[in-house]
Amino acid sequence: MDRDASIEATIPALRRFAWSLLRDQHAADDLVQDCLERALGSWHLRRPGGDLKAWLFAILYNAHISGRRREARRTRLAEEAAGLAETATGAEAPEGAVHCAEVLRHLSTLPEEQQAVLLLVGVEGLGYEETARILGVPVGTVMSRLSRGRERLRRLTEGGGAPSSSVRRLRVVGQGTEQP
Repeated sequence: MDRDASIEATIPALRRFAWSLLRDQHAADDLVQDCLERALGSWHLRRPGGDLKAWLFAILYNAHISGRRREARRTRLAEEAAGLAETATGAEAPEGAVHCAEVLRHLSTLPEEQQAVLLLVGVEGLGYEETARILGVPVGTVMSRLSRGRERLRRLTEGGGAPSSSVRRLRVVGQGTEQP
């Protein structure tokens, strides 16, 4: 049996397993697709003569665990950011808290790559080179993602009627000696 036929024969079992983990058919299908993409992308790493079904199940389960960890990190960061927004604005400035919450809500709609760069450069104050090392991408990619992320966040914030001054502050905080 060739590779594609062997993989195809395991798909129903992978879908059942994914559904049992997630209890949502669409999410399960996405997980199976992610599993198959990873398997095909790393086919050269598979042990010849190894149990294909066990290998695919391991990939699926590891993808599931990675997704849960990613969601937990996102939730934790969103909660921490919301707490910081409350602390930074204080009870005496409720409109500031509303604005911060709005910016955070818009930030969460950006692609994860842009969120990461905006948070590392704009909030944590890291330089472009350090951010590039952390994310494992070239410095030019960091600069590009930062530029696109700032622009999208600016458009979202202005579209919602909130001033864009918070976006400008992100630029100032993260620049250090580097140019955007």
